[in-house]
Amino acid sequence: MCTTCGCSNTRSAAVTDLDEAVEAGTQSQGTTAGAGSAGTAYRRVSSNHLVGVSAHSHSHSHSHHDDHVHDHGDVHHHHEHHHEHEHSTSINLERDILAKNQLLAERNRGWLAGRSILALNLMSSPGAGKTTLLERTIRDLGNAFPLTVIEGDQATLNDAERIRATGARVVQINTGTGCHLDAEMASRALTQLDPPLHSVVMIENVGNLVCPALFDLGEAAKVLILSVTEGEDKPIKYPHMFRACSLLLLNKIDLLPHLRFDVERCIEYAKRVNPQMNILQVSAQSGEGMEAWYGWLRSRAATASP
Repeated sequence: MCTTCGCSNTRSAAVTDLDEAVEAGTQSQGTTAGAGSAGTAYRRVSSNHLVGVSAHSHSHSHSHHDDHVHDHGDVHHHHEHHHEHEHSTSINLERDILAKNQLLAERNRGWLAGRSILALNLMSSPGAGKTTLLERTIRDLGNAFPLTVIEGDQATLNDAERIRATGARVVQINTGTGCHLDAEMASRALTQLDPPLHSVVMIENVGNLVCPALFDLGEAAKVLILSVTEGEDKPIKYPHMFRACSLLLLNKIDLLPHLRFDVERCIEYAKRVNPQMNILQVSAQSGEGMEAWYGWLRSRAATASP
């Protein structure tokens, strides 16, 4: 279990390459994580290869057996000391998890930079419109630059299938009970995705406004999508997420006439939490404001590909 956020062991995450689809009459080859739309099953990719690591290098775990018996004598320890020890151990484990993740993230970042690839980590709560935003972005930008996608969800390939329908290459990560992607998952997905040089990789994280902000994936920037249906006080309710992101896309503005949402107050809250945050108002459905997002994207892509 991850002591940082309380989710289950993310090593069980499944990576699925939708370009290796196997047509079948049933979904017998896939479970919740591996099953696509009715009539299609997918071959799950189980490779543990990480980017920047030779496929021939192996990590070995060693079990050390201690045959010595230790007599600790007095077994009457204070209850408070037991809790202090547990608390200290939990903090140390959390630090170790985040430190290991950061090392892997830096390796991912170096691998991407060496190939002039711009990677963006897209985060939001469920239903904010990440996938719809990606669909429109891929279709509108056309051949401006190669664009591939890593999809993150606890289960199903639904969003990955939507992305694949646009013609973009996509790899799905299913985290099971995990509530966020981490650098190791991203590395495995990048190995399978094999994005071309001078391209853009969009990583759609698991829908969650808390844990994804804690885990660096090796991306060049974190992009937060907030829907106007969620309420204008989200920046002050989830400040860490807003501090972690350099760009906020305020999405679904086409719905504003039907909602009691104070745009100016939302922007004020976001700037209060993160004064450096760029904020763009968009509608992935109607296309309003999307050119500003595309301009930002083109600028970052140009910087990544000198």
